[in-house]
Amino acid sequence: MSIPPELCARCKGYKRLCKLPRCPILESFQAQVRTYMRLRGLDAHGSTPPSILVGEFGYPKVKIYYMVPVGVFGDNARLYEDPVGWSIRGESLANIIKFRSELLSGEVQVSIDKPEILYEKEFGLAGLSVDPVDSEVKLAKPPIPTLRFDGLTKPLGPRAPANTIKITSNPKIPLQVEKIIWDDLKAVEAIRDLYFNNVDIYTIQRLLSLGFLGRIHRRRIVPTRWSITAVDDTISRILRSKLRGRPEVQESELYYNEYLGNRFLILVKPGPGRFEWIEIWQPRSFWVRSSSKPIIWRVEENTRGEATAMDGGFSAARLAVLEVLSRVNRIGDTIIIREITPGYYAPVGNWHIRETVRRTLAKPIAKNITIKELKDVIKTKIDYNPEDLISRIRLLRNEVKLTDYT
Repeated sequence: MSIPPELCARCKGYKRLCKLPRCPILESFQAQVRTYMRLRGLDAHGSTPPSILVGEFGYPKVKIYYMVPVGVFGDNARLYEDPVGWSIRGESLANIIKFRSELLSGEVQVSIDKPEILYEKEFGLAGLSVDPVDSEVKLAKPPIPTLRFDGLTKPLGPRAPANTIKITSNPKIPLQVEKIIWDDLKAVEAIRDLYFNNVDIYTIQRLLSLGFLGRIHRRRIVPTRWSITAVDDTISRILRSKLRGRPEVQESELYYNEYLGNRFLILVKPGPGRFEWIEIWQPRSFWVRSSSKPIIWRVEENTRGEATAMDGGFSAARLAVLEVLSRVNRIGDTIIIREITPGYYAPVGNWHIRETVRRTLAKPIAKNITIKELKDVIKTKIDYNPEDLISRIRLLRNEVKLTDYT
């Protein structure tokens, strides 16, 4: 069911006529106004967490968004770009929107074939630092409070063109990251080296996006949206290749977790390494507010990594599963059911899928369950008819090891 503009006009954010837990329009705007009011003139001082985003509009000339929480310095700034920490602490959706809304972005435009500019101006290096970096952003004009939500990246707060971006403290670059910047390696080889040297995946994404990976004379700046899925897919292919020929998992394991209005039910079972991703978008959840019934979206992937569709959420979840399978050195078939409820009233990026699935796989809720038992679990965990849902799961058709299908 869609929310007509007339309802918002009547509500004005406090009557909650739409039945959402909070008004995302009012909440985000208020947070941005607080950022705007902390500005003095056109100078913004703060520490980037680090947080830097490459847009895609105007490609091959793209905008770089360098973000700082105005008046926030040092470790206090880390909170504004902390996917792993948000997930561990169970940070609320409202708080995450608030953090992102209070990040002011200074915009600069660069050509994608000039990544050296980001190194020379140092703010590219600030985006790779393990600690927040003190910065000074001189804007060309006042920012207009606004908030851009994206299904793949974290929300982007108020922004304005920047005359200058000055780094006023030293970025702390990990030795392995600094080395890879100067190595003349293909991007895939660099990503492999970084990942297996325990470099954080979000740092790898920024390295690729900011043009620090690949053969030195062929490097390109990559829009952040593209780099996120590219890194997930590249690491997944690497992990798949390492698992080729390994024995199958010996038993099926069922996992469940929920975070930010998203519920995840994951079944890992003996099999050659196939994936099935099923999203259930409930009515009034973010992308299907005009629907009166749940919307189902499916992706299948075979053992060669060939998927029926490109989907950033699936890529993030699959990576988390392959990480666990790699640790036990086994292959298996995986079914991931993601239910999106109205509690997910604003999209905050695919990081929460990756991190929630990682946490979900820490401990199974059941092992070697039958189809009947699986139906019972679905009945208590997922708001969807168990019979209908199981009939849609192709990896459960003709199932031998999960008994009692009927």
